[in-house]
Amino acid sequence: MDKVNVAEKFALFTEHWKPQIIGELNDSYVKAVKFKGDFLWHHHDNEDELFFVVKGLMRMWLKDDGRTEREVLVRPGEFIIIPKGMEHMPKADPQENGGECEVLLLEPKTTLNTGNVQNERTRPVLDRL
Repeated sequence: MDKVNVAEKFALFTEHWKPQIIGELNDSYVKAVKFKGDFLWHHHDNEDELFFVVKGLMRMWLKDDGRTEREVLVRPGEFIIIPKGMEHMPKADPQENGGECEVLLLEPKTTLNTGNVQNERTRPVLDRL
């Protein structure tokens, strides 16, 4: 068993919106991901997700009732849990940290990064750092 240096893991990759597995906990992965700009509206039918901001500022957009949008600012050292079924869209704030946000994700191994949406950003197989 070894410790994980999160800053070192983030230094190993530059691609945005491509989660990297950096640990496992029971039936979940700990993932490191870099955000830049907007992602896409999506939801996960069966999985909750935890977003922990390490660096930068994340603007998490939510649709509480499937229609009404609201924004939650998540700063370094803060996290937000998105319950299964909730429509959401993470964004990196363009004014903070050069427009890049570094985030740790804690989510079940079955979680697809784009949830119910399949497109060019979908990562069915993740790299392990």
